[in-house]
Amino acid sequence: MSKIRLFPSGQEIECLPENTVLSALEAAGYALPNNCRAGACGECKIRVRQGKFDQGFVLDMALSQDDRAKGYGLMCMAKPLDDVLEIEWGTEDARPKLFPPRENIPFIVVDRVPRTQNIMELRLMPVGEPMRFWPGQYIMMGDEAHGAPLRSYSIANAPRQNGQVVLQIARVDDGVTSAWVHDKLHEGARVQISGPYGAFIGDPGVETPILALAAGSGLAPLLALTDAALRRGFSYPVTILFSARTRDDVYDLGLMEYWREKYRNFKFLYTLTGEKSDDLQGRIPDILAKIAPDLTRYSVFIAGSPEFVEACVAKAKSLGASPELIHTEGYFGQHKPETLPGDRYAKTSQSDGK
Repeated sequence: MSKIRLFPSGQEIECLPENTVLSALEAAGYALPNNCRAGACGECKIRVRQGKFDQGFVLDMALSQDDRAKGYGLMCMAKPLDDVLEIEWGTEDARPKLFPPRENIPFIVVDRVPRTQNIMELRLMPVGEPMRFWPGQYIMMGDEAHGAPLRSYSIANAPRQNGQVVLQIARVDDGVTSAWVHDKLHEGARVQISGPYGAFIGDPGVETPILALAAGSGLAPLLALTDAALRRGFSYPVTILFSARTRDDVYDLGLMEYWREKYRNFKFLYTLTGEKSDDLQGRIPDILAKIAPDLTRYSVFIAGSPEFVEACVAKAKSLGASPELIHTEGYFGQHKPETLPGDRYAKTSQSDGK
């Protein structure tokens, strides 16, 4: 059995003799970009820093001779030959590429789950080819033919093989599209979504504790990021701190308890801003110092309204958080996405609106 070492983090995963590097990474929970899985598209091209590997048969248009001379390989076909194969994963010149957005992808609403009085969870299944996305990204959805303009909604789950997409949509005052979701969109309905968009995604090479701060439906992208990190065996502490107005506005407690029981490094806390609580009470920026007085070694993820994000960023910085380790997603009232270049990857983004 060989080991695959990720550079620069130094994290290692096991690779069985019959597995390719791609399949070993996926078994460990890493979402390495790929498409054809047959050495033809080149999406899984990564530079190998150390160790020999059997590349197998791949097309020159996917992996040129110049690429091979520089040490690159296609991980969908590559099999380690040495005890350790070290690959670049997370460095500035080897960051994961964002998947090109697609328009009008057909999905079926297979379930509707009221999470609170104001938040409806939709579970969507693709009719055809699944949409590939990174945890933390968002999609556009609406029904313009019936007066519901396109709006952006964060994906609340990590990618699954069956292509399921989970959305948690808050009812917005005078929001035509959110009213359409809550009042008219039924189980079995066919919808079209476009995406994925956004770059609110975690660095796969990060080796720090994680603190995730959310308010309202801003919890959605943080659920996706946490889901992906825990499933891939992330060993550092992961804490979600959620701000809600009342106890009835706190949701997904069952999932939080499941993660707490299964992953000993996970913690979920919530604070109430609109009623008294025996536990935490008050706005996150006002109580954060009591929970995490020193954030110098933390990666901090923040999602919610722009005002919430701004206040939390300022507080996190005052507690020692490094700006390059603060990842943000501000929910604006209106948003029309631009198609992102395929090689764009950013650690911070303020993009989606409800």
